[in-house]
Amino acid sequence: MKKETVVFSQKEATFLYGAPFSSITSFFPLEKIVIITDENVFAHHHDAFEALTCIRIPAGEAHKQQGTVDDIIKKLIAIEADKQTVLVGVGGGVVTDITGYVASIYKRGIQLALVPTTILSLVDAAIGGKNGIDCGPYKNMVGTVYQPELILFDYQFLNSLPEVEWINGFAEIIKHACIKSKPMFDVLVQHDIKYFMQNRESLVNLIEQNINIKKQIVLADEYEQGDRKLLNFGHTFGHAIENIYDLKHGHAVSVGMMLAAKLSEKITGLSPADAAALRKMLLAYRLPVEHEMDKTKVWELMKLDKKRKSNTMSFILLDEIGTASIHPIAMDLLKTYLDEIA
Repeated sequence: MKKETVVFSQKEATFLYGAPFSSITSFFPLEKIVIITDENVFAHHHDAFEALTCIRIPAGEAHKQQGTVDDIIKKLIAIEADKQTVLVGVGGGVVTDITGYVASIYKRGIQLALVPTTILSLVDAAIGGKNGIDCGPYKNMVGTVYQPELILFDYQFLNSLPEVEWINGFAEIIKHACIKSKPMFDVLVQHDIKYFMQNRESLVNLIEQNINIKKQIVLADEYEQGDRKLLNFGHTFGHAIENIYDLKHGHAVSVGMMLAAKLSEKITGLSPADAAALRKMLLAYRLPVEHEMDKTKVWELMKLDKKRKSNTMSFILLDEIGTASIHPIAMDLLKTYLDEIA
């Protein structure tokens, strides 16, 4: 077990690596802990929650909506949760996003802890304080930036993770490699998803490298005024197709990364060899590199993306593998590009 204190702008957070979930009660009084988890996690790990107050929500992105938030708040009121209550989100990105949002607005803010249980939430969703909900098909349209008091990384939760969710999460790992770490990209080239599923030491090392990449970006730019935007590589196209076609987040981001790579060839001069290397990597990790799409529907969603400012969209492109940059692209030009590359 390894403990680290991370100092954000308005709060200190404890990052606890390789700790058992049961140690949560050494940080907060048992009677003040309220667990938020989904039905899938609860079904696999119900024994872990036996002595804890637990609110269960339906699993899946379709439930990352205001109605779920309202249901949680009504249950918190029913159990008389107060300002000393600690909300603990145990699950994947949907659970950590919703829990962070509820904690930030219930009684104008209560304590928050996160226990990510998927690859995607371990390396990305649980880190950085961004949380929120979708509004219909519009991804993360409502939310806050609200840091947790504690993030507990218990890798044993991965023992019950379906293989499809391993694949889903590796899209974010590949994204981090593309924007910030050519050496990590080179390591990923040497292996595949099965290798990391079967080699726990290598997996933990890889996860903690990714946590560090995300953490350092957030510490330098907590409120996304600059380099934190790099984390959106693949997400502008990805978010637009995720809900239309009911894709897993990582699958949509994978397709989005390939589209962004094609755009990078046009704008930043990304070499065809680097674009081909990314494509080969995604296929090796069993992620999709293309998807049939209705360009009109995709464009209508993209127009309302949070990264749009007036008549431009802030777009993340690759200069080369391991280096990305932010490019404001005029909306009419982006529409032309979409027609050419999709």
